[in-house]
Amino acid sequence: MLKFKLTLAYDGTAYHGWQSQRSGRGVADRVAAALARVFARPSRLESSSRTDTGVHALGLVAHFEVPREDFRMPVRQLALALNGGLPDDIRVLAATRAPEAFHARFDATGKQYRYHVWNRPAMNPLLRHRAWHVPQPLDLVAMKAAAALFVGRHDFRSFTAKRAGVLGDSTRTLTRCEVTRRGPEITFLIEGEGFLYKMCRGIAGTLVQVGQGKFPPQEVTAMLGLRDRRAAGVNAPAHGLVLWKVIYPKRSKGSSIRESRQPQMNGMNADGRKLP
Repeated sequence: MLKFKLTLAYDGTAYHGWQSQRSGRGVADRVAAALARVFARPSRLESSSRTDTGVHALGLVAHFEVPREDFRMPVRQLALALNGGLPDDIRVLAATRAPEAFHARFDATGKQYRYHVWNRPAMNPLLRHRAWHVPQPLDLVAMKAAAALFVGRHDFRSFTAKRAGVLGDSTRTLTRCEVTRRGPEITFLIEGEGFLYKMCRGIAGTLVQVGQGKFPPQEVTAMLGLRDRRAAGVNAPAHGLVLWKVIYPKRSKGSSIRESRQPQMNGMNADGRKLP
């Protein structure tokens, strides 16, 4: 079996999240269909993350395997072949060989999300599916002060939405939580080892409410300590959130494989030429 790593971007507007759905409206359903179009026997698609309905991605990572004898193209053509079977709102940005032990989910050491807010009385119509329109003035200094209080290891139970079943360990570590502004566009950069269900949207919604003066920045510490969803701010709308990238440990030169290396099959390379 040959293993491949895919880096994917998609506009989540028309989809019920990444995860495969009975309705067929999961992004994974479309990618799996593209794999089946190219390969007769692809393995199950394994992803680094699940995104919610309406959430976008710029750097979601997934992997799959195919029998060696089924792979009959240069590796550099794999992304092109898959994109030919995908809708315009989903794209494979990169497709590379991966080590046999690689796992898109379990090897990830962190993820970075970015949440976008358009802060002007009139919404930019070009960003209506990409940013949350907040027309009221926002206090950038207060939001930055509140964001800094999220960094570190905390119990984020106050910032996760309820799901079926009992919530287990709700402790997570954030390595970055930053607020930047460029004209009317405000971006929240949230990076950490892992995230609870709707946790980023709970943080983004709370930061906006701090900017509106509904909470003082220091209230974030109390929210974390109460461990009660009712104590924190609202969930920001899904369409402003982007899974920006998934973080993996850097491999040493001696242990990594060349991602551009082409598989060898029956004495021939992937181009169909005989090996010397």
